[in-house]
Amino acid sequence: MNFRRLILLAPFWLWAACAQQADVRRHPEVPYVPTPQDVVNEMLKLADVTASDRVYDLGCGDGRIVITAAQKFGARGTGVDINPDRIHEAEQNAKAAGVDAKVHFVESDLFKADIHDATVVTLYLLPSVNLRLKPKLLADLRPGTRIVSHSFDMGEWQPDKRAEANGRSLFLWVVPADKSKVK
Repeated sequence: MNFRRLILLAPFWLWAACAQQADVRRHPEVPYVPTPQDVVNEMLKLADVTASDRVYDLGCGDGRIVITAAQKFGARGTGVDINPDRIHEAEQNAKAAGVDAKVHFVESDLFKADIHDATVVTLYLLPSVNLRLKPKLLADLRPGTRIVSHSFDMGEWQPDKRAEANGRSLFLWVVPADKSKVK
């Protein structure tokens, strides 16, 4: 190959190399199914949310859980979702509800989200996702943090409380001081 062809092909090779290194966008592992409002209310009640709480909703969808936590309890909230359309919708919903100063939304993979300052975490994922998420929850969350899951448990980690809302199961765990005892 002569020098002139090498120079002409260099931009293509650079582009191809960069494309191979690019971060591949993950797709949601859980279909978007909104939690009914009466179930949202019961989840927040089960977690005993107050104005001093920082509520995180992993897989927040349209933002209704953190928006409700801000509206009804005065809590601050963060919604995390991998889908930019859901994040945009959640931001618009927060603005319409007048709580956009108390909540914000982050486009992120829930397995990579920074949740260390949460006092309450809400989930409506799938059983397999809950199980994969459990080590992160235990590693990142402080003892006393409440975790509420709509419909799905965490395998062998027994909930501290259970409740029903409109025929749906809710589970509450409190992160223990001795995390090594969690199965």
